[in-house]
Amino acid sequence: MPRRRSPSPSSSTAPRNRTPQPVRVRQRTFGDFVKAFLAFVALAVLLVGVPAALAMTAGWPFPETFEPMEWLKQDISVSTFLSILTFVVWLAWAQFTACVLVEMKAALSGVGVPGRVPGAGPSQLLARQLVAALLLVGATAASFTPSLAQLGQTFDGNQRPTVAAAQQTPGLFAQQQEQAADTAAAVADQASHTETTPAAAKKQGDTKFYRIQPPEGRHHDSLWEIAERHLGDGRRYKEIFELNKDRAQPDGSRLSEASLIRPGWIMEMPGDARGGDLVEMPDDAPEVSPEVSRQISDYAKTGDGGQDQGGDQAQGSGSEGSGGGTAHVDLPQQRPAPDTGHADLRRPAPDQVATPAQDSSSFGLPEALLTAPLLAAGLLGALGHRRRQALWQSAFAGIGGRRGMEPPTPTGDALDVQDALLVGADPEGVRMLDRSLRGLAASLAAESRPLPTVYAAWMSNGDLHLQLAQPSGKPPSPWQLGQDQTFWMLARADADRYEDVDTAAPYPGLVSLGTMDDSRLLLNLESVPGIVSLSGREEDRAAVFASVAAELATNGWSDRMTITLVGFGDDLTALAPSRLRHLDGIEALIETMEAETRQRRGALGAAGHDSVLTGRTGPAQHTRWAPHLVLLAAEPSPEDAMTLAELAADASRLGIGYLVGTGSGDLPGAAWEMEITGEGKLLAPLLGLELDAQLLPAAQQRAVVGLLTGADPEHSPDGPGTTPPFLVDISEQGRPAVYARLVGPYEIIGLETPDGERSALLHEALALLLLHREGVHPRVLSSALWPRGVTDDVREALLDRLRDWLGTDPDGTPRLRTDDAGRLTLAKSVVSDLDVLRSLYHEATQGKGVDSRAVRGRLLTDALVLVRGPLLADRPEGRYRWLTHEIVDAQLPLLVADTGLALAEFHMEKNRAEKAIEALNAALRTAPSDERLWNELLRATHALDDPERLTALASDLVTRSGARGLPPRTEALLDELLPAWRDAVAAAG
Repeated sequence: MPRRRSPSPSSSTAPRNRTPQPVRVRQRTFGDFVKAFLAFVALAVLLVGVPAALAMTAGWPFPETFEPMEWLKQDISVSTFLSILTFVVWLAWAQFTACVLVEMKAALSGVGVPGRVPGAGPSQLLARQLVAALLLVGATAASFTPSLAQLGQTFDGNQRPTVAAAQQTPGLFAQQQEQAADTAAAVADQASHTETTPAAAKKQGDTKFYRIQPPEGRHHDSLWEIAERHLGDGRRYKEIFELNKDRAQPDGSRLSEASLIRPGWIMEMPGDARGGDLVEMPDDAPEVSPEVSRQISDYAKTGDGGQDQGGDQAQGSGSEGSGGGTAHVDLPQQRPAPDTGHADLRRPAPDQVATPAQDSSSFGLPEALLTAPLLAAGLLGALGHRRRQALWQSAFAGIGGRRGMEPPTPTGDALDVQDALLVGADPEGVRMLDRSLRGLAASLAAESRPLPTVYAAWMSNGDLHLQLAQPSGKPPSPWQLGQDQTFWMLARADADRYEDVDTAAPYPGLVSLGTMDDSRLLLNLESVPGIVSLSGREEDRAAVFASVAAELATNGWSDRMTITLVGFGDDLTALAPSRLRHLDGIEALIETMEAETRQRRGALGAAGHDSVLTGRTGPAQHTRWAPHLVLLAAEPSPEDAMTLAELAADASRLGIGYLVGTGSGDLPGAAWEMEITGEGKLLAPLLGLELDAQLLPAAQQRAVVGLLTGADPEHSPDGPGTTPPFLVDISEQGRPAVYARLVGPYEIIGLETPDGERSALLHEALALLLLHREGVHPRVLSSALWPRGVTDDVREALLDRLRDWLGTDPDGTPRLRTDDAGRLTLAKSVVSDLDVLRSLYHEATQGKGVDSRAVRGRLLTDALVLVRGPLLADRPEGRYRWLTHEIVDAQLPLLVADTGLALAEFHMEKNRAEKAIEALNAALRTAPSDERLWNELLRATHALDDPERLTALASDLVTRSGARGLPPRTEALLDELLPAWRDAVAAAG
């Protein structure tokens, strides 16, 4: 979970408001009054002049009598068409009037987002601009159109809006940012008047309180519903949150997340709250028990301090306005997650998530990876790919030359890193981001529209916000406009409609920088109009550079790209040798980038594209325009910095991005400047950003590299291990107490079936433990069962039920245990058929079966009998998603194929071809695409000396291979066994 922002020492590079500061009010200019006057005239003409003219020339739209049948009998004439046209104009006027009323209400109330009038996109936009211009000089509205930068806006004890000065982007955002600056000035003016108004002072007698109700069935109280019931708008839940944030509740805990409240808590409500279940002061509420009255009274006494603290934090979260000529990255508007009615499925607040200092079950898992879900998902995917590659390379090293199929078990820091990746990874978020961006590119290409330049992306509460460099019109459905023309937004529910599409990744240069208020920022490095500089201590900069490099190298929303590392990361190239390259110095970098810049300019000109974005949606989308991102950790000299600035001046058009480190913070040609602090904050004052930075410290970097290189087949020439992690006593004396059948439908023998509601969860937990006999970290188990997060008490309750269900061995020891490292393990008396299958194959090929042919045949036959289908064949949809991180789905078919091949070889030694064919066909039911099985089946069928049967098998193989055709080795084998197979197969149809 990302840490909440907390006050930190101020610095000259990161101005923050820690106490209420006077707001500078921009003086009205003559142009402002002209705009307001013209807006007033336009509104008067549209709202009054149009209906008056229509009434005088065409009459009212409503007929004097209502006789539908008579109307249908009349002849259709020119007057009929004119009447219909007049009615349409009246409807348009009524729609525009509704838009004006909606915008006026939102502007004057200063609360919430203006409602959408159905079908009135352009009309409402025009109404919004006219109302904004009019109220700019004459109204006291708190807000016209809420900006994404206003997410941090909160309310102090007197409900005064805290307004951050608007910030500007040169050239591209000039018009929109000027309007935002005017809006901010109007808000500040209103705030200054409100402070001096006696009515603004809140009287203690008017204070209302609400007590959080206990859940009823599946319904749980939430701040959104409370605001909807008592304030008339659920979006005002933030006001309740800010009034009560960090104040001690009767149970001693504090409200730190708006999405997590507990029954019995007391909430102070805004002064305009209404509703029968609200109480004022305890003396005026006889229906409240004396204990509750005392709690409310005690809670009311903490109000000023709590509100002052919240107000200070709110103002500290804003940033001062920057001067003209600076870029700006806004924070998207957040919406509270809907209450699902399942408390144990909610993501816990930061103070409830186990940390190494709070809970011994954390075992020091690297926090840097726990709070980097996209980076963790990329690294976990790369690890799985490496392990599968090693597995297949070992499998096809040649029949009889198998080197095993068990990947090395990590230990020490590598094991902790693996567990952190399993806990922190968010593959669904990666999939959503990738599909959404590719779907957007495909939709724009279908409309013959170019890709807009995207500066940044925000992932907030499951929604995706793209911040554009300039307005680019209406986005294609299901995308929507954000709070202004420079934001496109895709709701999570709409993103689920996207599927995989065959189009190039439109924004492969997006990379995570950190989080702000639970929103994750991804900066598009290749779109920055110049160099991005990063200052701070060298070790802190190195952690940022390593995180950026690792995510770019392994992310799932990019296709091809080149990432050049200079001054760091020589070992990081092992993560993705096809993407990452390391250069020794700045001189080599400049030489390389000068050549590539010239080449890209020439290629764009020859192709007739103005930028790489145009090329990515055109015919050449899969062959050109992959980004090249330069990460330069070594501070360049002034001369080299000027050269890099010249190269970066046109880099965004060419798909090249530069992230350069500097110790001084002053880098020539830097378009965007950032600083990483020793407290892990990433500051960019001119961009309006203060993030909890995403880092990959040196220790975790070494462990990550070691974990992936250890799984590399080229790194370990012996390939995977040959000994299973857990061997079963396959004798009669080794009969297990609990036997689970995983290969095929899931069955458990030896245990009573638990109650229906918790049965599926307990079965899934047991399956995970059975597939990891080496032990499972408790947080890995909980993240697998509850990918969206779970509190510690729910996890411990599950483990208690699991222990009770599994029971104890005859000696009294529990079958679910905790080892010395704190990981969960199963007793040897709990066994799965997969454990038995591995043990039988191991004993047949490396144990007693080596010296005894009869024993080998019996063991291999018993092993093949265990195979009833794929792993967990009947698992319910939506569960067991953690299997996507495992390689057991690749191990099992290979194990079954190896067993079938060994048994076939056993029978062929005695010329029992039919028995060999039977064993091979049994293995093919679980491993139908294993080329080795098909080749051995061809040899066994050829041994029968039946050309017709061999021809039929060849025809079946050709049909199964489809358009890809037969593998080369299979074709060569058929040429040897049946030279005329092509003609025979063609004749057979």
